[in-house]
Amino acid sequence: MNLDDIRIFPNLDSQNMMAEIEALPQQLLDAWHLGQNLPLHEWSGIERVLLVGMGSSALGADLLAAYAAPNCAVPSAVHRDYDLPAWVQGSQTLVVVISHSGNTEESLTAFDRAIAQDCRVLVISSGGVLVEKARQGDSHVWRYAYDGPPRMAIGYVFGLLLALFHRLKLIPAPEAELQNAVAAMRKQQTELLADVPLMKNPAKRLAGQCMQRWIIVIGAGILTPVARRWKEQINTTAKSWAQLECLPEANHATMMGVNHPEGALAHTMALFLRARSIHPRNQQRVDLTKEYFMLEGMGTDFVNAQGDSPLAEMWTLLHFGEYLAYYLAIACRENPAAVMAIDGMKQYLSAK
Repeated sequence: MNLDDIRIFPNLDSQNMMAEIEALPQQLLDAWHLGQNLPLHEWSGIERVLLVGMGSSALGADLLAAYAAPNCAVPSAVHRDYDLPAWVQGSQTLVVVISHSGNTEESLTAFDRAIAQDCRVLVISSGGVLVEKARQGDSHVWRYAYDGPPRMAIGYVFGLLLALFHRLKLIPAPEAELQNAVAAMRKQQTELLADVPLMKNPAKRLAGQCMQRWIIVIGAGILTPVARRWKEQINTTAKSWAQLECLPEANHATMMGVNHPEGALAHTMALFLRARSIHPRNQQRVDLTKEYFMLEGMGTDFVNAQGDSPLAEMWTLLHFGEYLAYYLAIACRENPAAVMAIDGMKQYLSAK
Protein backbone atom coordinates (compact mmCIF):
# COMPACT_ATOMS: atom_id res chain seq x y z
CA MET A 1 0.00 0.00 0.00
CA ASN A 2 1.42 3.36 -1.07
CA LEU A 3 0.65 5.81 1.74
CA ASP A 4 1.51 8.72 -0.55
CA ASP A 5 -1.37 7.88 -2.89
CA ILE A 6 -4.00 9.69 -0.86
CA ARG A 7 -6.61 9.11 -3.55
CA ILE A 8 -7.15 5.64 -2.09
CA PHE A 9 -7.79 6.91 1.47
CA PRO A 10 -11.54 7.67 0.99
CA ASN A 11 -12.12 4.13 -0.30
CA LEU A 12 -11.18 2.80 3.15
CA ASP A 13 -11.91 5.84 5.31
CA SER A 14 -15.62 6.07 4.52
CA GLN A 15 -16.38 8.14 7.65
CA ASN A 16 -13.47 10.57 7.14
CA MET A 17 -11.61 9.73 10.34
CA MET A 18 -8.72 11.84 9.09
CA ALA A 19 -10.84 14.96 9.53
CA GLU A 20 -11.46 14.02 13.17
CA ILE A 21 -7.73 13.59 13.77
CA GLU A 22 -6.94 16.90 12.15
CA ALA A 23 -9.57 18.65 14.29
CA LEU A 24 -8.29 17.32 17.61
CA PRO A 25 -6.34 20.45 18.65
CA GLN A 26 -9.41 22.64 18.13
CA GLN A 27 -11.64 20.10 19.88
CA LEU A 28 -9.40 20.26 22.94
CA LEU A 29 -9.57 24.04 23.00
CA ASP A 30 -13.33 24.12 22.40
CA ALA A 31 -13.89 21.72 25.31
CA TRP A 32 -11.88 23.92 27.66
CA HIS A 33 -13.94 26.99 26.72
CA LEU A 34 -17.19 25.02 27.01
CA GLY A 35 -16.19 23.88 30.48
CA GLN A 36 -15.85 27.49 31.64
CA ASN A 37 -19.54 28.17 31.05
CA LEU A 38 -21.38 24.99 32.03
CA PRO A 39 -23.31 25.04 35.35
CA LEU A 40 -21.47 23.96 38.47
CA HIS A 41 -22.46 23.87 42.12
CA GLU A 42 -20.29 25.83 44.52
CA TRP A 43 -19.09 22.56 45.98
CA SER A 44 -16.74 22.75 48.93
CA GLY A 45 -15.19 20.14 51.16
CA ILE A 46 -14.38 17.68 48.37
CA GLU A 47 -11.75 15.30 49.72
CA ARG A 48 -11.47 12.77 46.89
CA VAL A 49 -12.52 12.37 43.26
CA LEU A 50 -13.42 9.24 41.33
CA LEU A 51 -13.53 9.43 37.53
CA VAL A 52 -15.71 6.67 36.06
CA GLY A 53 -15.69 5.57 32.43
CA MET A 54 -14.83 2.94 29.86
CA GLY A 55 -12.73 3.06 26.71
CA SER A 56 -11.81 6.56 25.59
CA SER A 57 -13.91 8.11 28.35
CA ALA A 58 -11.69 6.45 30.92
CA LEU A 59 -8.59 7.24 28.87
CA GLY A 60 -9.42 10.95 28.94
CA ALA A 61 -9.74 10.61 32.71
CA ASP A 62 -6.36 8.85 32.87
CA LEU A 63 -4.76 11.73 31.02
CA LEU A 64 -6.29 14.28 33.39
CA ALA A 65 -5.33 12.32 36.50
CA ALA A 66 -1.73 11.97 35.31
CA TYR A 67 -1.46 15.63 34.39
CA ALA A 68 -3.08 16.86 37.61
CA ALA A 69 -1.29 14.52 40.03
CA PRO A 70 1.75 16.74 40.79
CA ASN A 71 -0.46 19.69 41.80
CA CYS A 72 -3.92 18.32 42.61
CA ALA A 73 -5.17 19.23 46.07
CA VAL A 74 -7.02 15.92 46.57
CA PRO A 75 -6.46 12.30 45.47
CA SER A 76 -8.17 11.23 42.27
CA ALA A 77 -8.62 7.78 40.77
CA VAL A 78 -10.01 6.28 37.56
CA HIS A 79 -12.56 3.46 37.71
CA ARG A 80 -13.27 1.09 34.79
CA ASP A 81 -15.90 -1.35 36.01
CA TYR A 82 -19.38 -1.89 37.43
CA ASP A 83 -20.21 -0.81 40.97
CA LEU A 84 -17.77 1.30 43.02
CA PRO A 85 -15.00 0.87 45.59
CA ALA A 86 -16.16 0.89 49.23
CA TRP A 87 -14.40 4.19 49.98
CA VAL A 88 -16.62 6.04 47.50
CA GLN A 89 -19.34 7.41 49.74
CA GLY A 90 -20.58 10.63 51.27
CA SER A 91 -20.67 14.25 50.18
CA GLN A 92 -16.90 14.60 50.49
CA THR A 93 -16.58 12.33 47.44
CA LEU A 94 -17.10 13.67 43.94
CA VAL A 95 -17.91 11.03 41.32
CA VAL A 96 -17.60 12.15 37.70
CA VAL A 97 -19.33 9.65 35.41
CA ILE A 98 -18.18 9.92 31.78
CA SER A 99 -19.89 8.18 28.87
CA HIS A 100 -19.97 9.52 25.34
CA SER A 101 -23.18 7.70 24.42
CA GLY A 102 -24.69 7.89 27.89
CA ASN A 103 -25.65 4.23 27.53
CA THR A 104 -22.50 2.46 28.73
CA GLU A 105 -23.80 -0.17 31.13
CA GLU A 106 -20.79 -0.17 33.45
CA SER A 107 -21.04 3.60 33.86
CA LEU A 108 -24.80 3.49 34.42
CA THR A 109 -24.31 0.96 37.21
CA ALA A 110 -21.59 3.09 38.81
CA PHE A 111 -23.83 6.18 38.58
CA ASP A 112 -26.65 4.42 40.43
CA ARG A 113 -24.23 3.29 43.12
CA ALA A 114 -22.79 6.80 43.55
CA ILE A 115 -26.28 8.22 44.05
CA ALA A 116 -27.11 5.48 46.57
CA GLN A 117 -23.91 6.31 48.47
CA ASP A 118 -24.84 10.03 48.73
CA CYS A 119 -21.86 11.18 46.68
CA ARG A 120 -21.75 14.39 44.74
CA VAL A 121 -22.15 13.39 41.09
CA LEU A 122 -21.40 15.12 37.81
CA VAL A 123 -22.12 13.52 34.42
CA ILE A 124 -20.15 14.23 31.24
CA SER A 125 -21.89 12.89 28.15
CA SER A 126 -23.40 13.69 24.77
CA GLY A 127 -26.80 12.28 25.78
CA GLY A 128 -28.51 8.93 26.39
CA VAL A 129 -29.89 7.24 29.49
CA LEU A 130 -27.16 8.62 31.74
CA VAL A 131 -28.19 12.21 31.03
CA GLU A 132 -31.84 11.35 31.65
CA LYS A 133 -31.00 9.73 34.99
CA ALA A 134 -28.86 12.67 36.07
CA ARG A 135 -31.53 15.23 35.21
CA GLN A 136 -34.12 13.34 37.24
CA GLY A 137 -32.05 13.93 40.35
CA ASP A 138 -29.74 16.64 41.63
CA SER A 139 -26.72 15.66 39.55
CA HIS A 140 -25.00 18.15 37.28
CA VAL A 141 -24.87 17.34 33.57
CA TRP A 142 -22.07 18.64 31.38
CA ARG A 143 -23.27 17.83 27.89
CA TYR A 144 -21.29 18.27 24.69
CA ALA A 145 -22.24 17.79 21.04
CA TYR A 146 -20.09 15.51 18.90
CA ASP A 147 -21.29 13.12 16.19
CA GLY A 148 -17.98 11.52 15.21
CA PRO A 149 -16.69 8.12 16.38
CA PRO A 150 -16.97 8.03 20.20
CA ARG A 151 -13.28 7.32 20.74
CA MET A 152 -12.40 10.52 18.88
CA ALA A 153 -14.16 12.67 21.50
CA ILE A 154 -11.14 12.38 23.79
CA GLY A 155 -10.41 16.10 23.50
CA TYR A 156 -13.86 16.85 24.91
CA VAL A 157 -13.38 14.49 27.84
CA PHE A 158 -9.97 15.85 28.80
CA GLY A 159 -10.79 19.51 28.15
CA LEU A 160 -13.98 19.38 30.21
CA LEU A 161 -12.26 17.56 33.07
CA LEU A 162 -9.44 20.10 33.00
CA ALA A 163 -11.98 22.91 33.26
CA LEU A 164 -13.80 21.10 36.07
CA PHE A 165 -10.67 20.58 38.17
CA HIS A 166 -9.67 24.20 37.66
CA ARG A 167 -13.11 25.57 38.58
CA LEU A 168 -13.16 23.42 41.72
CA LYS A 169 -9.75 24.93 42.59
CA LEU A 170 -8.13 21.50 42.65
CA ILE A 171 -5.33 22.53 40.25
CA PRO A 172 -3.63 25.84 39.34
CA ALA A 173 -4.87 27.77 36.30
CA PRO A 174 -3.88 25.69 33.24
CA GLU A 175 -5.05 27.88 30.35
CA ALA A 176 -1.63 29.23 29.33
CA GLU A 177 -0.20 25.72 29.26
CA LEU A 178 -3.22 24.47 27.31
CA GLN A 179 -2.81 27.19 24.70
CA ASN A 180 0.85 26.24 24.43
CA ALA A 181 -0.07 22.58 23.98
CA VAL A 182 -2.55 23.35 21.20
CA ALA A 183 0.03 25.51 19.41
CA ALA A 184 2.59 22.70 19.67
CA MET A 185 0.08 20.19 18.28
CA ARG A 186 -0.66 22.42 15.31
CA LYS A 187 3.02 23.01 14.61
CA GLN A 188 3.79 19.28 14.70
CA GLN A 189 0.72 18.53 12.58
CA THR A 190 2.17 20.24 9.53
CA GLU A 191 4.51 17.29 8.93
CA LEU A 192 1.94 14.58 9.73
CA LEU A 193 -0.83 15.48 7.27
CA ALA A 194 -1.85 13.02 4.58
CA ASP A 195 -0.44 15.08 1.73
CA VAL A 196 3.05 15.14 3.30
CA PRO A 197 5.07 12.41 1.55
CA LEU A 198 6.39 9.43 3.45
CA MET A 199 10.01 10.57 3.31
CA LYS A 200 9.06 13.73 5.23
CA ASN A 201 6.22 12.28 7.32
CA PRO A 202 7.41 10.50 10.51
CA ALA A 203 3.98 9.00 11.27
CA LYS A 204 3.80 7.35 7.84
CA ARG A 205 7.36 6.02 8.19
CA LEU A 206 6.66 4.56 11.61
CA ALA A 207 3.45 2.94 10.34
CA GLY A 208 5.56 1.20 7.70
CA GLN A 209 7.91 -0.07 10.41
CA CYS A 210 4.96 -1.47 12.36
CA MET A 211 3.48 -3.46 9.47
CA GLN A 212 3.11 -7.16 10.29
CA ARG A 213 4.62 -6.62 13.76
CA TRP A 214 3.49 -7.35 17.30
CA ILE A 215 3.55 -3.82 18.74
CA ILE A 216 4.53 -2.86 22.28
CA VAL A 217 4.04 0.76 23.38
CA ILE A 218 6.12 1.82 26.38
CA GLY A 219 5.62 4.98 28.43
CA ALA A 220 6.50 6.41 31.84
CA GLY A 221 4.99 9.05 34.12
CA ILE A 222 2.56 11.34 32.31
CA LEU A 223 3.24 9.35 29.13
CA THR A 224 1.74 6.15 30.57
CA PRO A 225 -1.85 7.08 29.61
CA VAL A 226 -0.54 8.33 26.26
CA ALA A 227 1.00 4.90 25.67
CA ARG A 228 -2.35 3.35 26.57
CA ARG A 229 -4.06 5.60 24.01
CA TRP A 230 -1.57 4.49 21.35
CA LYS A 231 -2.26 0.87 22.22
CA GLU A 232 -6.02 1.36 22.06
CA GLN A 233 -5.93 3.31 18.79
CA ILE A 234 -3.68 0.74 17.14
CA ASN A 235 -6.23 -1.90 18.22
CA THR A 236 -9.39 -0.06 17.20
CA THR A 237 -8.23 2.01 14.23
CA ALA A 238 -5.64 -0.28 12.62
CA LYS A 239 -7.21 -3.56 13.82
CA SER A 240 -3.68 -4.57 14.84
CA TRP A 241 -2.39 -6.18 18.01
CA ALA A 242 -0.64 -3.93 20.49
CA GLN A 243 0.15 -4.07 24.18
CA LEU A 244 1.04 -1.52 26.83
CA GLU A 245 4.09 -1.56 29.10
CA CYS A 246 5.00 1.03 31.71
CA LEU A 247 8.33 2.09 33.14
CA PRO A 248 9.81 1.63 35.65
CA GLU A 249 7.59 -1.43 36.26
CA ALA A 250 8.66 -3.11 33.00
CA ASN A 251 12.23 -3.23 34.32
CA HIS A 252 11.07 -5.44 37.18
CA ALA A 253 9.42 -8.16 35.07
CA THR A 254 8.91 -7.61 31.34
CA MET A 255 12.62 -7.54 30.51
CA MET A 256 12.88 -11.21 31.40
CA GLY A 257 10.26 -12.30 28.87
CA VAL A 258 12.48 -12.30 25.81
CA ASN A 259 13.53 -15.95 25.49
CA HIS A 260 10.33 -17.66 24.36
CA PRO A 261 8.71 -18.33 22.01
CA GLU A 262 11.88 -18.47 19.94
CA GLY A 263 11.80 -16.22 16.91
CA ALA A 264 8.92 -14.08 18.15
CA LEU A 265 11.05 -11.00 18.84
CA ALA A 266 11.95 -10.68 15.17
CA HIS A 267 8.29 -9.89 14.55
CA THR A 268 7.95 -7.43 17.45
CA MET A 269 8.18 -3.63 17.44
CA ALA A 270 8.74 -1.76 20.72
CA LEU A 271 7.89 1.94 20.59
CA PHE A 272 9.37 4.04 23.42
CA LEU A 273 7.68 7.37 24.15
CA ARG A 274 10.06 10.07 25.42
CA ALA A 275 9.57 13.50 26.98
CA ARG A 276 11.77 15.89 28.91
CA SER A 277 9.20 16.21 31.69
CA ILE A 278 9.30 12.58 32.85
CA HIS A 279 11.51 11.69 35.84
CA PRO A 280 15.23 11.75 34.94
CA ARG A 281 15.67 8.16 36.13
CA ASN A 282 12.81 7.07 33.88
CA GLN A 283 14.44 8.90 30.97
CA GLN A 284 17.53 6.80 31.63
CA ARG A 285 15.42 3.64 31.89
CA VAL A 286 13.81 4.37 28.50
CA ASP A 287 17.23 4.52 26.84
CA LEU A 288 18.58 1.43 28.61
CA THR A 289 15.47 -0.65 28.00
CA LYS A 290 15.38 0.21 24.31
CA GLU A 291 19.03 -0.80 23.99
CA TYR A 292 18.38 -4.08 25.81
CA PHE A 293 15.38 -4.99 23.63
CA MET A 294 17.28 -4.06 20.47
CA LEU A 295 20.22 -6.31 21.42
CA GLU A 296 17.77 -9.14 22.03
CA GLY A 297 16.62 -8.88 18.42
CA MET A 298 13.50 -6.78 18.79
CA GLY A 299 12.60 -3.90 16.50
CA THR A 300 12.70 -0.66 18.49
CA ASP A 301 12.25 3.05 17.99
CA PHE A 302 11.94 6.27 19.99
CA VAL A 303 9.11 8.76 19.51
CA ASN A 304 9.86 12.14 21.05
CA ALA A 305 7.31 14.58 22.43
CA GLN A 306 7.19 18.14 21.16
CA GLY A 307 6.51 21.37 23.06
CA ASP A 308 7.97 22.91 26.19
CA SER A 309 5.46 21.92 28.88
CA PRO A 310 4.18 18.62 30.30
CA LEU A 311 0.73 19.21 28.76
CA ALA A 312 2.23 19.96 25.34
CA GLU A 313 4.41 16.85 25.53
CA MET A 314 1.46 14.70 26.51
CA TRP A 315 -0.81 15.94 23.74
CA THR A 316 1.73 16.16 20.90
CA LEU A 317 2.63 12.53 21.49
CA LEU A 318 -1.02 11.53 21.74
CA HIS A 319 -1.78 13.33 18.48
CA PHE A 320 1.17 11.69 16.74
CA GLY A 321 -0.27 8.32 17.78
CA GLU A 322 -3.61 9.15 16.15
CA TYR A 323 -1.87 9.67 12.81
CA LEU A 324 0.26 6.55 13.26
CA ALA A 325 -2.76 4.33 13.91
CA TYR A 326 -4.59 5.85 10.95
CA TYR A 327 -1.75 5.29 8.49
CA LEU A 328 -1.27 1.75 9.81
CA ALA A 329 -4.97 1.11 9.18
CA ILE A 330 -4.67 2.34 5.59
CA ALA A 331 -1.51 0.30 5.05
CA CYS A 332 -3.36 -2.79 6.32
CA ARG A 333 -6.38 -1.96 4.09
CA GLU A 334 -8.68 -1.54 7.10
CA ASN A 335 -11.56 0.87 7.66
CA PRO A 336 -10.21 3.18 10.41
CA ALA A 337 -13.67 3.89 11.87
CA ALA A 338 -15.17 0.40 11.97
CA VAL A 339 -15.40 -1.34 15.37
CA MET A 340 -17.66 -4.27 14.51
CA ALA A 341 -16.36 -6.61 17.24
CA ILE A 342 -16.99 -4.00 19.95
CA ASP A 343 -20.45 -3.19 18.61
CA GLY A 344 -21.27 -6.89 18.38
CA MET A 345 -20.29 -7.48 22.00
CA LYS A 346 -22.46 -4.57 23.15
CA GLN A 347 -25.43 -5.84 21.18
CA TYR A 348 -25.04 -9.36 22.56
CA LEU A 349 -24.86 -8.15 26.16
CA SER A 350 -27.77 -5.75 25.77
CA ALA A 351 -29.97 -8.66 24.63
CA LYS A 352 -29.21 -10.71 27.76
